[in-house]
Amino acid sequence: MAVSLKIGTRGSQLALWQANWVKASLEKGHAGLAMELVTIKTKGDKILDVPLAKVGGKGLFVKEIEEALLDGRIDLAVHSMKDMPGEIPPGLCIGPVPQREMPLDVLISAHGEKLADLKQGASIGTSSLRRSAQLKHLRPDLQITGLRGNLDTRLRKLDEGQMDAIVLAAAGIRRLGLENRVSEYLDPDHMLPAVAQGALCIEIRESDSETDRLVSILNHPETRTVVLGERAFLHRLEGSCQIPVAGYGTLEEGNFTIKGLVANLDGTKVIQATATGTAQRARAVGIELAEELLARGADRILEELTAG
Repeated sequence: MAVSLKIGTRGSQLALWQANWVKASLEKGHAGLAMELVTIKTKGDKILDVPLAKVGGKGLFVKEIEEALLDGRIDLAVHSMKDMPGEIPPGLCIGPVPQREMPLDVLISAHGEKLADLKQGASIGTSSLRRSAQLKHLRPDLQITGLRGNLDTRLRKLDEGQMDAIVLAAAGIRRLGLENRVSEYLDPDHMLPAVAQGALCIEIRESDSETDRLVSILNHPETRTVVLGERAFLHRLEGSCQIPVAGYGTLEEGNFTIKGLVANLDGTKVIQATATGTAQRARAVGIELAEELLARGADRILEELTAG
């Protein structure tokens, strides 16, 4: 057995919680295994005054960590799966996928109001084009305010009165024990989550069979099936932070069902559909859903967004 493993992670409170959870789980599963956290600052952590969509696509929060993994400075990386680009760099792969936390989005409002009860023209903070487009589709009167920074920073801006409400991932709120701040868990019929939201990604080197063996105890087969089906959907759409794309899969009685959505930036065009198949065909089902959305007009939305 390896004497120790180095885990690469971002330095935010949530990222450290996730990495420490992986560390504790592996130490519990392998007596004598020592783990060390290596904190790495990514481009997404350094540029906080520019909207994500203008800085670049997915990969903003993983590239520097992946470089450390490739050159051997770390043995595995812990990411939020929703931050992972569709393409994994050569030499790396997604290892085990732990059991998913709640994948929904939450609304946290200044005075506890639910989305439907917010005043006309209320300001909502979010850095996500996916959330922004769906909010505008539901409530065209809302004013969307750009919101970057870690979870603490976002909550502080709300508390300072800079906006009336914010939308965040339920997973981060729950992992940090902040459920008391939640005003509303948003129904996925109204706010479809990001692909793989709530899931962790354990990334390793393809050639590192020993680390693969050690971390395999973290795998949750059902979560892995669903997440890889969602990622296949995203990859076919070549999704990034620059386009409003959402996808949410579920597994029930051996069948995989995924609902997907593509929208334009102002939420006036929203194309969505659902696809179902056996769990064994999860990736193929994800691709089929993407093809259906493209055939129904998502291709034109994506062309307009990428051209702009």
